[in-house]
Amino acid sequence: MATPKPKTILTVHLEGACPTHSRTEVAGRDIKSIIDEPLERDGSNLGHTPVETLLGALIGCTNVIGHKVAKMHGVDITALAIDVEAQFDRRGVTLAEEIDIPFPSLKLFIDLTTTSDGASVDKLKQDLQRFCPVSKVIRQSGTEIEEIWTVSHP
Repeated sequence: MATPKPKTILTVHLEGACPTHSRTEVAGRDIKSIIDEPLERDGSNLGHTPVETLLGALIGCTNVIGHKVAKMHGVDITALAIDVEAQFDRRGVTLAEEIDIPFPSLKLFIDLTTTSDGASVDKLKQDLQRFCPVSKVIRQSGTEIEEIWTVSHP
């Protein structure tokens, strides 16, 4: 009997309710989250902004795919911290003018503690860029992503 192939293309479905001009309540699976603007932009500050949500998705994807790739290459992750710092051209969101690349560049700071050797960590670094879908979408939009790795050993 043949082994069934796993689905390679999935449909992801989220729903958004928009109770105010700044707050969006997003539901997917059995999880709900709020995307909002800060008080100084007439929001209620109940969640991250859309831009922060996008950048947070990059951090989350880097974590998940990083762990999968590490396992594939036998890299032991003792600790991992990821920060992002993005240059954001706000002319588009202020309606001043259309901007083709709202994030010209961003820095992804990856702080890895591992007992693994340098060659294995190098494979992790290479394959992380290949497989993180959020990173690929951002890169293909024209944003330059600089990964700054700090690797330490316990």
